[in-house]
Amino acid sequence: MKLKIFTSDATKSSEKEFNLPTFEGSRGLQAVKEVVVAHRANARQGTRSTKTRGEVSGGGKKPWAQKGTGRARAGSIRSPLWSGGGVVFGPKPRDFSKKINGKVKTLAFGRALFDRATAGDISVIENFAPKQAKTKLMGQVIARIAPKGKVLIVDAPFTTEAQRAARNLDRVTLQDASKLNTLDLVAYSWIVVSSKALEQIIARANGGQS
Repeated sequence: MKLKIFTSDATKSSEKEFNLPTFEGSRGLQAVKEVVVAHRANARQGTRSTKTRGEVSGGGKKPWAQKGTGRARAGSIRSPLWSGGGVVFGPKPRDFSKKINGKVKTLAFGRALFDRATAGDISVIENFAPKQAKTKLMGQVIARIAPKGKVLIVDAPFTTEAQRAARNLDRVTLQDASKLNTLDLVAYSWIVVSSKALEQIIARANGGQS
């Protein structure tokens, strides 16, 4: 598959053939869905908690007599009907995490990579090597490749200069090639990857751990 490859300053580009995995039909689409759902579920803390009527303090004494007051019957101030009472079916701490088989992760990673490359959303840059660690210069390079939208830039690994230059760009996120996952591949408008990082990504997509 051919991808557009830019020089380090993004002023020139050409096309180059890369050995990306290919898919036909709907193969791998369900795997992509399962892995994306799992990534998002695993990011949930699950720490929300409310008290039931049995956990709220007080309420051991009947508020008033059953009859003769003219008011509705009440047995406890811990009733969910009362302000400060217990909560009915409220959230409790729980584990939202989902386990995904390694082969499914690899399949999803390859399919997501194939779909984004086919759509033309992945661009390759020779390397992220700014002459100076300046945000303005890095912003100009990224703008030439991806004029708008959220951008994920991937390297293996980033140099200190590149990190300093890119970390304050509000629409840009940095990711190391070894940590790139299926959710990263589907969550951004553009993906800009260095030549070195792309080699690692293709190796993973063709059978490595994802």
